[in-house]
Amino acid sequence: MKDPKLFLVPTPIGNLEDITLRAIKVLKEADLILAEDTRTSGKLLKHFEIDTPMMSYHMHNEHKVVDRIVERINQGEQIALISDAGTPGISDPGFLLVRASIENEIRVECLPGATAFVPALVNSGFPCDKFVFEGFLPPKKGRQTRLKLLAEEKRTLIFYESPHKLLKTLGQFSEYFGEDRIISVSRELTKIFEETIRGTIKEVLEHYTKHPAKGEIVLVLKGSSLK
Repeated sequence: MKDPKLFLVPTPIGNLEDITLRAIKVLKEADLILAEDTRTSGKLLKHFEIDTPMMSYHMHNEHKVVDRIVERINQGEQIALISDAGTPGISDPGFLLVRASIENEIRVECLPGATAFVPALVNSGFPCDKFVFEGFLPPKKGRQTRLKLLAEEKRTLIFYESPHKLLKTLGQFSEYFGEDRIISVSRELTKIFEETIRGTIKEVLEHYTKHPAKGEIVLVLKGSSLK
């Protein structure tokens, strides 16, 4: 008999070969897979011949279904949580379910695997021993306050951003961090058109003004005290 538990299973951020053998095994053996978007995840599962049932679990319904999921695990099921790409809980749904599982003394296992900010950080050439992961900045309320707070941060800073907001964010970085602060911008990580652009914020802003970005983006900034 399987032990009831919750698995957090990272999925590839681009290249399907980045999924682990253990992740495939867990997804095949689980009783249910919670997916951020069942259509997106359906393509991944089909590729690896995984026919485990899926259920939608995303930011708009997670509060409503957490109790039901906890109940199913308590009744003996093994449930796996995946996001569209990367590790669940990192700028994706996952925290609420993990917290509820711990509160109900349910065993939680998080598999190691793909997440976008780690390769972007290591590839930046900036110090990796201490860093601050900010994820997505607040879209409106609290955005300027957050940027002011981070302006004097000495550790390496990491942000996620979407293509249509990149120029706005780089402009704000220039305003709050200074146009000469060094930045590394990685996009389409692990995919065919993967690229990393490095330089001052001013230089990178000029580049993307001329060459609009596509795909998922990770911005890595040097800390304020670094030369």
